[in-house]
Amino acid sequence: MSDPSSEPPDALLVSEEGPALSSADHAVSLIGDALSVRAIRVVIPVGRLDPSFFDLSSRLAGDFLQKFTNYRLQVAIVGDISAALESSSALRAFVVESNRGSSVRFAPDMDSLQAMSPVSRS
Repeated sequence: MSDPSSEPPDALLVSEEGPALSSADHAVSLIGDALSVRAIRVVIPVGRLDPSFFDLSSRLAGDFLQKFTNYRLQVAIVGDISAALESSSALRAFVVESNRGSSVRFAPDMDSLQAMSPVSRS
């Protein structure tokens, strides 16, 4: 039987403190952090994302999230984005479509995230 403390974490939880994540290079840095601990999901608090992330015309969300998909890592954005959703039908559609899959998830809180998409090492 293996020692549970030697098991890799399922998710890398990004701190709520720190600079805004505002480029695909920031995604690559988080991917490196996740791979170094063998995590399969990166959980990012909404407050860490640059506001332009939620303006789909900026392409930040697409470029940022595509990096995680390329490395076959799941990514979850956790927090209240209701104001951004109210002002953008494109963002609403993007979030709905993302939540249908398993690679990218948006959730209002950690409990909701865990209920909607358990992490799997399959």
